Amino acid sequence: HQLTQLGATTTITTCDTSNPQQLTTALATIPPQHPLTGIIHTAGTLHDALLTNLTPQHTHTTLQPKTHTAWHLHQLTQHTHLDFFILFSAAGGVLGSAGQANYAAANGYLDALADYRRGAGLPAVSMAWGLWEEVSEMTGGLGEEDLARLRRAGVLPLSSADGLALFDLALGQDRPLVLPVRLDLAAMRARPGARPALLRGLLGAAPSRVVAGSAAVATGGTGDAGEPGATLSLSGIPAAERAYALRELVRTQAALVLGYAAADAIDDERGFLDAGYDSLRAVELRNRLSAATGLRLPSTLVFDHPTPAEVAGRLDELLRERERPDAEALLARLDGVAADLSAVAADDPARERVATRLRALLAGVVGAADGGGGSGAGGERLAGEGDEFGDVSLDEFLDIVDDELRG
Repeated sequence: HQLTQLGATTTITTCDTSNPQQLTTALATIPPQHPLTGIIHTAGTLHDALLTNLTPQHTHTTLQPKTHTAWHLHQLTQHTHLDFFILFSAAGGVLGSAGQANYAAANGYLDALADYRRGAGLPAVSMAWGLWEEVSEMTGGLGEEDLARLRRAGVLPLSSADGLALFDLALGQDRPLVLPVRLDLAAMRARPGARPALLRGLLGAAPSRVVAGSAAVATGGTGDAGEPGATLSLSGIPAAERAYALRELVRTQAALVLGYAAADAIDDERGFLDAGYDSLRAVELRNRLSAATGLRLPSTLVFDHPTPAEVAGRLDELLRERERPDAEALLARLDGVAADLSAVAADDPARERVATRLRALLAGVVGAADGGGGSGAGGERLAGEGDEFGDVSLDEFLDIVDDELRG
């Protein structure tokens, strides 16, 4: 009606645009006195699922209206003089969107097709849109929690006026792909663990910090308690305080994912599924905890460990494993000590102090390996597969050390 008031004549024709025969018939109805001069392809269908749960039906439903239709339009009009060939893509294909691997692939195809056409000297631009404020058939199912999750990720809705202005601006860009998206850069900077790789130059480098202690972990606020490269240090934290710190970390991040203001809303013994978690929320929580701890965590974390308390316990196990001394590094350090000792003169008094220290260290290592019973047993054997000192007692070994140190 609005177009008619402006003097335009509109014709609505129904056909399956993914079917080349039906599309050919529809294009043939365009009168020669008003030839085809431009195409705007806006089709899209969602069928969300995690990558590991995608089925051929998920993929077919999402790809067909975008990829098939776009390709048929290209083939059927490539010898027609067009002023524009506009493809409506989505920012998720470039920046990523949880649970929409199939939709991202479909939009990535449109972006590639625009580049292909321009390489062939044909007009094309793919507009990778962000979220619009005005509810559409595709976004009508988004609840307040879904919108809150998008806001936390730094994606804000576009008003219709802003969207149309960006559409006009995009038409004037001499490039195959544009991203008309409204971003909250401050929110993205607050979530460095989830910042899109392509926006790192725009967002700047993530600050480097180490979360070292329960107070830093427990006061996560509305941001993320951690960044890539940061590590959650357990050094010097008593066991009870460490357990509390990890539970508070999990509760804080679990509350943020659900849109709660404080960790108090989360019962650490209540199951995630009972609290309202689905697959997408589970992945978001995994991403937040990975960023906070520096650990590589599976997407099934909250299903394998279904309560915040169990997830905190698993994080404790993994962090302990990460901070366990590396045997190869210790041996390399011992090699360095041996090289330093070779430079000490035989009559240097320091050699005797070093010998005393080495005896104490060796006795402690052997005693720990034998449950504490080996440190005082003079006849105990230093057995070990492939060990050249396997038949030597502790006292004999210490005598060898003494002889070496005394030259």
